Amino acid sequence: MTKTYTELSENPPKLWVKDNPKEIRIHTVSCMCDNKNVLMLKKNKENEFELDGGVFSLSNWQFRCEAYEIEWAADEKDWNKVFELINTGTSLISEIRSR
Repeated sequence: MTKTYTELSENPPKLWVKDNPKEIRIHTVSCMCDNKNVLMLKKNKENEFELDGGVFSLSNWQFRCEAYEIEWAADEKDWNKVFELINTGTSLISEIRSR
């Protein structure tokens, strides 16, 4: 059984994002062997957020939504919606860092 993932599902962390961030790093824990990865939401030249999985394809998280839905929620600063959408996949958010 995956210990960290189970703990996160039973007791989700309180997540907070800095006002007007230009970058957000979303640390996740997978249901498969507690693998840890980082999603990044970063503003582009048009001042809109883009979601990036680093060296991993976004499909690895298996969101039950399209990536653009997460980006649009971030553009609207609807952080609860962003976190809810990310948590629909096979990973759960463990920590947020923003700047």
